Amino acid sequence: MTDQDKIERDFGIEFDLNEPSHAGFVALIGAPNAGKSTLMNAMVGQKVSIVTPKVQTTRSRIRGIAMHKNVQMVFVDTPGIFTPKRRLDRAMVQAAWKGAEDGDVLLLLHDCARRVIDDDTRNILVKLADSGRNASLVLNKIDLAPQERLLERAEEMSKIFEFDRIFMLSAATGNGIDDLKNWLAGRMPHSPFLFDPEDLSDMPMRLLAAETMREKLFLNLHQELPYQLTVETESWQDREDGSVEVHLSIYVSREGHRGIILGKGGQTMRRIGTAARKELEAALDRRVHLFSHVKYRKDWMDDSARYNLWDLDYNA
Repeated sequence: MTDQDKIERDFGIEFDLNEPSHAGFVALIGAPNAGKSTLMNAMVGQKVSIVTPKVQTTRSRIRGIAMHKNVQMVFVDTPGIFTPKRRLDRAMVQAAWKGAEDGDVLLLLHDCARRVIDDDTRNILVKLADSGRNASLVLNKIDLAPQERLLERAEEMSKIFEFDRIFMLSAATGNGIDDLKNWLAGRMPHSPFLFDPEDLSDMPMRLLAAETMREKLFLNLHQELPYQLTVETESWQDREDGSVEVHLSIYVSREGHRGIILGKGGQTMRRIGTAARKELEAALDRRVHLFSHVKYRKDWMDDSARYNLWDLDYNA
């Protein structure tokens, strides 16, 4: 079987090695919880970035790789842009704007289910207008908004910044995704592929394991606790039987948070760990032996080494 046959079989890609290739970057920016990670996952066709109902889930720039015929689109999912209050917040916002600079195409996502334009989005629009950059608008979550709001919202936002194009879609349901993908494919420059066409992301497996666990913690814990923790992969060992043994450390900034995560008799952590393990096994297509350890470290948010792991600037 040729490489072309394998790609077409596994991913359903109409791929012609005799046609010129195109490749480029699509940067996604927006206020927290606008749906950037959901859109990237929909474009790639598989989950490559964690998604939760909570805001500020994405901490660093994650790249997802989508193929469309002879076009490779590398989507850059950035942290939500908001008014920063802490060191970590400032680093995340800086990373988002840096990600915007990397794109051949820049997309601003907006949650049109909101009754009004939120302050974070207004600030992004003003900064885009001052920058002189080109950008297109994606009104997301149209399945949750009344139809008459869509044109009103597009008109209101266009008064602040003149967009190249405006798209209306639902990243969660897939409605409108194909139109956006076709348009983006036509905007990618002539270039050899930047990544192997079989790759879905450039995320290292160790980071994938940590991010998967962090997502499950976000989904199962409430209020501010998820923002006070981080997850790191301490070890990754391939076993002779083809399985992998992964040890994760969950760091919390308060001693009392350890008991909340563990739960009575460790039941909460076992439930969360099982969910993370099953998702990793599906993603890796191999058996996973997952071990988690909850540790107290008061000042982990001020540890520069952790910012390096997330590709964030500690001095932002």
